[in-house]
Amino acid sequence: MVIELVDLVVIAFFGGVGFYLFSATRVRELAIQAVRRASRDGDFQFLDDSVALQRVSLSRDSGGHWRVWRQYRFEYSYDGVQRETGAVIMLGKRLQALVVTEPGQVLH
Repeated sequence: MVIELVDLVVIAFFGGVGFYLFSATRVRELAIQAVRRASRDGDFQFLDDSVALQRVSLSRDSGGHWRVWRQYRFEYSYDGVQRETGAVIMLGKRLQALVVTEPGQVLH
């Protein structure tokens, strides 16, 4: 049996898609862990225990290497009643920023 170039391209494509999905799942888990730690330290409740992907792009890290930049959003509450929306930004597998408002502060 001879493998043609088209077969190799298809295998490489699906392998790349599988690798990206596996990597994206791991980064999402890291983002959830970062929000959990911040909720313990920042005295707020991490609601629904989930993050939702909001934006994806490519960006360079401090070493000049291309990484996938992801912004996730999540909901949290200081009092258990009022829901607020926060953001966690990941560059590759590293946490870049976690954004929440201070209690009682209104952002416009």
